Amino acid sequence: MPVSEMTTAPAAAPAPVPRLAGFTVGVTAARRAEELGTMLERRGAVVLHGPAIRIVPLADDAELLAASRALVARPPHITVATTGIGFRGWVEAADGWGLGGQLLEALGAGTLIARGPKARGAIRASGLCEAWSPRSESSAEVLDHLLAQGVEGRRIAVQLHGEPLPDVVEALALAGAEVVEVPVYRWEPPVDLAPLDRLTDAVLAGVVDVMTFTSAPAAAGLLRRAGERGVREGLLRRLRGPVLAVCVGPVTAAPLEDLDVPTVQPQRSRLGAMVRRLEGEMPARSRSLPVAGHWVVLRGHAVVVDGALRELPPNGMSLLRALARRPGRIVSRAELLAALPGRGVDEHAVETAMACLRAALGYPKLVQTVMKRGYRLALDPAAGPVPLGGHCLHGDVL
Repeated sequence: MPVSEMTTAPAAAPAPVPRLAGFTVGVTAARRAEELGTMLERRGAVVLHGPAIRIVPLADDAELLAASRALVARPPHITVATTGIGFRGWVEAADGWGLGGQLLEALGAGTLIARGPKARGAIRASGLCEAWSPRSESSAEVLDHLLAQGVEGRRIAVQLHGEPLPDVVEALALAGAEVVEVPVYRWEPPVDLAPLDRLTDAVLAGVVDVMTFTSAPAAAGLLRRAGERGVREGLLRRLRGPVLAVCVGPVTAAPLEDLDVPTVQPQRSRLGAMVRRLEGEMPARSRSLPVAGHWVVLRGHAVVVDGALRELPPNGMSLLRALARRPGRIVSRAELLAALPGRGVDEHAVETAMACLRAALGYPKLVQTVMKRGYRLALDPAAGPVPLGGHCLHGDVL
């Protein structure tokens, strides 16, 4: 076939960029951390794991054993199950101590309340049946229900879910109830603190875009360890600023919000719902710029150029952020040098990092050199609206 008759196949459009690609997410969870990390990685995120707590094995928990024996000796009138995994673990631990049958008989002699569907399922799986469950899945609604029916003189077992419930316990006690706290899966600091310290250092270094929390003890544990290392205030500044704190629910968020750390939460307190909320949140925290005939979207540690994800080296990303703060305007070499991690020793470091940035972007003309003055992004001020999938800046994420 003559060359003049040959047709060139159109270039394939780039595959859709995962919504969390280019972002680094910190995971503080101990339980279900692998499941959460997998969900995040499937959506393109880079995951850093630093467990802030560890779970005391139920079989070794003397407090749980003592509470179980007390309830077998004097069965409760009412038992409140707050979590499915907690109630199941409690029954399994009691089986191991030879108390399983006696415990179920004691609980079954009274009324069982399930805080949510998972707790309800665990109760039924044990052969018992709940009498009531709140629609909101909240401890507050459980408390209102109990107070409305009257609890004076009643013995109430409250299965805790990793942290104390002082508001519930105190309110029941003030109303005349005898409350037995059942400390299921109690939290303690991790044996190996190195992963948590590395995660904290990454946040302080500006490497992490999002921190996820699935329990209040994890949030408290992170801050407690940061305090021991003398970096608590620096960590809080990051969490109040460029780093997004995502919590599975309001109970988890409480220790952070008490310290003026803004949080994002899903409507339903579930891991999947939390990840979906994050998927919707992070692209909106990106910045889209029309540059030299292309659309450039800045994400955490990467950029999307015309719909294609391009990973950038840390120095290159630092330069691009500095240029994007003043798109189209000249940024001096001295200013760019100050923006480099570790602050290079001379302006030659800027030239080296700039060459790497241009190569990684794939379009060298995105960044213009202005002789003897510095560099600038070749902004297209007359460009049209942001294309589908592009996002404008919401908050200072540069």
